[in-house]
Amino acid sequence: MTVKLHWFLPTYGDSRLIVGGGHGTPAGSASGDRDASIDYLASIVRAAERFDFTGALIPTGAWCEDAFITAALLARETTSLAFLVAFRPGLVSPTLSAQMAATFARHAPGRILLNVVVGGEAHEQRSFGDHLDKDARYHRADEFLDVVRRLWAGETVTRKGTHIDVEEAALALPPNPIPPLYFGGSSQAAGPVAARHADVYLTWGEPPAAVAEKIAWIRAEAEKEGRKLRFGIRLHTISRDTSAEAWAQADKLIAALDEETVAAAQAGLARSQSEGQKRMLALHESNRFNGTWSDARSLEIAPNLWSGVGLVRGGAGTALVGSHTEVAERIAEYAAIGIDEFIFSGYPHLEELFWFGEGVVPILRRRGLFNSGSHEAPSVAIPFVGAR
Repeated sequence: MTVKLHWFLPTYGDSRLIVGGGHGTPAGSASGDRDASIDYLASIVRAAERFDFTGALIPTGAWCEDAFITAALLARETTSLAFLVAFRPGLVSPTLSAQMAATFARHAPGRILLNVVVGGEAHEQRSFGDHLDKDARYHRADEFLDVVRRLWAGETVTRKGTHIDVEEAALALPPNPIPPLYFGGSSQAAGPVAARHADVYLTWGEPPAAVAEKIAWIRAEAEKEGRKLRFGIRLHTISRDTSAEAWAQADKLIAALDEETVAAAQAGLARSQSEGQKRMLALHESNRFNGTWSDARSLEIAPNLWSGVGLVRGGAGTALVGSHTEVAERIAEYAAIGIDEFIFSGYPHLEELFWFGEGVVPILRRRGLFNSGSHEAPSVAIPFVGAR
């Protein structure tokens, strides 16, 4: 089998150190030394395109910039890269969401992918005017995605549900091709919704055995619906010419943290209702409490799988750390248990993309795991770091 590769766009700012933020982070608390300008983000997406990545994930939340607007601006900066736009069903109507995606698909055919984020933080949802509890949000997402799917299929939709109420909704021009839906969620309420609507089920980077259990769970749910899904994983990466160099970089990231910073971040993340976030926190919990987290290797929870990022970052909190060969081996291991797509990132995102693209991608190609064809891409411009 071959895999698809995606990168991540830090629309809240970037840095040579770990930037807080991510899932469940309060508005205004995530920032970096580098401004997330369109020029800087364009450098990242051009580099991703150069290495034949399929797409770039753009996050959603109070802590970052709007994903749809960012994707629209960056689409003109690239020629083939797709944008995996995270959005929250229910914050706008399903008809408007379907129309927005269809408009993007018309102007950039095949380059819009949608990441459905139900939302695991009640306090953040309330800041957007959404007062449903988590199970109700999944129920609403089920109704919402049913309407969106039917609109994309060219239907005129009338549906009066518990949460969604539309009459004679239709699109002037349905998208062609239809945007794939990416969906994550570790709670029991997530499984049936993913099985009915998702094209790709996403998980954060847990050890392979835990990921295999998730795949089996979602696969069984999809079989009940007569469907087959693809599976993706979200990870950071620190890939270097040697393993020692990679772990030295992980130590550098850890050395910049202090007890107060870590404690404050963990207290905030502990408020999360997200089952996935709870699982992320548990990966490094014992190391954090016994004080060994200041040694990067103490946070290696599986071969080359490091939980250090999750000390201060919400959401995806693990990284593949090692030589280019070791990182490629771990990707092959996840692929063997059923992972089809990988969404990577690193600090800083531009430089880590080059480490990965020049070091790991050639190994994946030689092993037959990645065979996206080369294409002409715009030249990559790396802006002066201090420029604003």
